[in-house]
Amino acid sequence: MMIALTIFVLAYIGIITEKINRAIVACGGGLLMLLGGITTTDSAFMNHVDWNTIALLFSMMILVSITSQNGLFEYIAIHLAQQVQGKPLPLLAVIGTLTAIGSALLDNVTTVLLLVPITLTLTKILKITSTPFLVTVILASNIGGTATLIGDPPNIMIGQAVDHLDFNDFLYNLAPVVVVIYAVIISALLFFFRKRLTVDDAHRQSLLKIDANQYLKKGPLLYKSSAVLLMTIAGFLLHPILHTELTNIAMAGAVLLLLITQKEHRVEEVFESIEWVTLFFFMGLFILIGGLEEVGIIDEVARAILLYTDGDLPKTSLVILWGAGILSAFLDNIPFVAAMIPVITEFSGYGMTNLDPLWWSLALGSCLGGNGTLIGASANVVVAGLALKDKQEVKFIDFLKIGLPVVFLSLIISTVYIYFRYLLPYY
Repeated sequence: MMIALTIFVLAYIGIITEKINRAIVACGGGLLMLLGGITTTDSAFMNHVDWNTIALLFSMMILVSITSQNGLFEYIAIHLAQQVQGKPLPLLAVIGTLTAIGSALLDNVTTVLLLVPITLTLTKILKITSTPFLVTVILASNIGGTATLIGDPPNIMIGQAVDHLDFNDFLYNLAPVVVVIYAVIISALLFFFRKRLTVDDAHRQSLLKIDANQYLKKGPLLYKSSAVLLMTIAGFLLHPILHTELTNIAMAGAVLLLLITQKEHRVEEVFESIEWVTLFFFMGLFILIGGLEEVGIIDEVARAILLYTDGDLPKTSLVILWGAGILSAFLDNIPFVAAMIPVITEFSGYGMTNLDPLWWSLALGSCLGGNGTLIGASANVVVAGLALKDKQEVKFIDFLKIGLPVVFLSLIISTVYIYFRYLLPYY
């Protein structure tokens, strides 16, 4: 247990300091878990690496890579910026709102893969720093993804584990508080970034004069890639009806697009544009967290939270909310939720007949807590990877300074919501 914890802490320090590429640090830490006998190779790759997440990311990267070749994202970006006259604060609000809505209707990883290229294009045209926009995309993706069953991986896991909770239940119980949290957070971000976001009038005028159509490369590739991308998005929206996993839908879209565009793009060229650093960072991180799971650290933390509450439903609900929120900020929220699901299920044996408040607390805490650090949620890592590839680095500490206050504010609002909607009758 001490060896596993030491390896994790050292790897975490390496990720925070950013002296070495985060993928090398994560994979190195995962390798030490294997060499130290904390976990086996079979267990690491069969049990701990979430291949659904890896495959979903890989598939969406293929879709976005091919689609971006026809200038569609640049076309959308310029139209979007021109609608708000190139003013940075309204543009920040628009991008944040699009991210939040997209993350609720699709999933937050897919949404940031689509919107980050647009965001980077806009900031280059306006010659302003991209950091406030990228930070807003991360925060909005995790907040928006909290609203629905398919929006964030923790919600998908909870929905699969609890038979009576469907898409509409998540929407009905989580969307109201998500709307309030997003309104508060986006207002705070606009106030916080107001002095950093100024655009030279000459750059703004040059943006307004651009003909967006000149970026759009009309032809077979445009129609093929747009059609497949829309079909994939439709598949995500129809996920509850189709009864197939999101990963399967994404892989089907990626393979279909590769098949019908092989004359326009060689497969080797498409694979060269994949964010391999991000994918390997995820694999290393999954093995690192898997090592903590293997020695029982995560499970002990989860049980300690529940033992502390002594079976009292209101107290248990709020402790899960805050415990999940704080821990998910520093650990990846996926393995934490995986550890908590069976523990919460066991509470039905202790006389708790209504576990729904605990599920909503776990969903809110784990999804919103992902905003705490750059490795708190999948979408965060993807945005950081895309930015790094474009030489627009989002630093760990800089994000931490904004992310942690956002998490605490989100959890305070969630506490009030959970208390008055679900827990008041128990007092």
